[in-house]
Amino acid sequence: MKRQTSPTLRHNKLIQIKKEIFGNSSVSKPINQVSLMILGLNLTMLPFTKMSFFTGKKEVQRSATALGYVAHAVSLIASYLQVPLRYPLHLGGSHSYINNHAPSVEPTSSDLSWNTSLSANVKPAEFPLFLEGQDTTKAAYAVFLLNKNIEQLLNFIGIKSLGPRHVLANLKELMRTVQSSEFMNS
Repeated sequence: MKRQTSPTLRHNKLIQIKKEIFGNSSVSKPINQVSLMILGLNLTMLPFTKMSFFTGKKEVQRSATALGYVAHAVSLIASYLQVPLRYPLHLGGSHSYINNHAPSVEPTSSDLSWNTSLSANVKPAEFPLFLEGQDTTKAAYAVFLLNKNIEQLLNFIGIKSLGPRHVLANLKELMRTVQSSEFMNS
């Protein structure tokens, strides 16, 4: 028989796990700073519109690692909040993916071949949270979807998103809010 835990116990456990993984973040930095410390690794990310400007393999790997950590954090927080993510994540460290289950083309009423059984069998599109070759479009869209997941969690707890180009700042605000005593006592 599975033992039920109270929200307070789950919250305290999440904080303990967060401190083990992400370190103690008692020093607050300005919210507009786009860096985050996870496991002693200072994560900084260029806005996803500038992903094509990476100059070396190390920068590409560093970005992929940062996005893998962000995806893992989002997955853990969604699990803690018991919120199914709109865009499911496939965690794989620096080679993580995000899925979009929405069809890429909307059927028209005149499309006779489209029916509800086909729409139920639409295969989700998978987007890499890392640069794959020279095509940055899929990776940029994956980062956009990841931020949409963060926005979903922010909306769930009643916090406004900082916008589509602020993945780390949105995650930082989400983590700060979920760890706050006000949230825990609500």
